[in-house]
Amino acid sequence: MSGSAEPLPQPPLTDAARAKLEPVIALLAADATAPSTVIEPDRAWAVHVADSLSGLGFAELAAARRIADVGAGAGFPGLVLAAMLPAAQVDLIESTARKCEFIDRAAAAGGITNARSVNARAEDWAVAGSPGREAYDAVTARAVGRLSTLAELASPLLREGGILVAWKGRRDPDEEAELERGVPRLAIEPAEIRSADPYSASRNRHLHLMRKSGPTPPDLPRRAGMAKKRPRGVI
Repeated sequence: MSGSAEPLPQPPLTDAARAKLEPVIALLAADATAPSTVIEPDRAWAVHVADSLSGLGFAELAAARRIADVGAGAGFPGLVLAAMLPAAQVDLIESTARKCEFIDRAAAAGGITNARSVNARAEDWAVAGSPGREAYDAVTARAVGRLSTLAELASPLLREGGILVAWKGRRDPDEEAELERGVPRLAIEPAEIRSADPYSASRNRHLHLMRKSGPTPPDLPRRAGMAKKRPRGVI
């Protein structure tokens, strides 16, 4: 997809969301087991919270009522989205148990009752018969893989017409071309690429919006790890 449009608007953090996130940021700084290298509060507000907020510049994400955050790590953007969207249910999908434990402690500390961790691989959460299969209006992924990999993981989680928002850095034409080649096998299509500048060191930040364009292909999800090892679209 060529050319970014205007930068995404940066939605303001509401007072209610700030009140919920203050204990989360405090826990991040105080808990030696926190799964993040960014724990100093002032920096965490920018690197974690402001960066996460930028996704809500997409109206489709702001309107979503069921959201899956894939590869949730320390809980961003999922916890921020849940704090900002109290009517939405946010499932933070993370395969590492200790990270899920931190996410649940953080959500409890902030009283973010509409967020929960799901200790599973995205592929396993999306298999036929799983509660996650085609269950979400939106999937988010913050810097956790190649675009074609993220699209493959998101497709079986999304309802038809649902969206994927992927936080990435500098645009990579080869990676974008790989995604385009994979589209026929993923039932998910690139829709928009928007730049964002949520904090001083984020000048190369881009967010990619993709849309589920048809029924989930019958061979998705593939076995855990295959989307990363052999992305669809690789020649």
